[in-house]
Amino acid sequence: MDNIDVREYIKNNFKDSNIEDINKSIEESIKDNDELTLTGLGVFFELIWKNSNDDEKNNILNIIKNNL
Repeated sequence: MDNIDVREYIKNNFKDSNIEDINKSIEESIKDNDELTLTGLGVFFELIWKNSNDDEKNNILNIIKNNL
């Protein structure tokens, strides 16, 4: 079986998607409680994290902490 780069697969899968498509995918993944979609959501989170400044990261961390 070939090794696939999951990050690149997810990015390529969504690169031509519009905001509504991405939103729908996220909402459906959460609603369906599908464990397999956690990987894709993790890739989205990684993109957010890598492209956030320190204030945005602190806000994300506070949101996570307050909802645990």
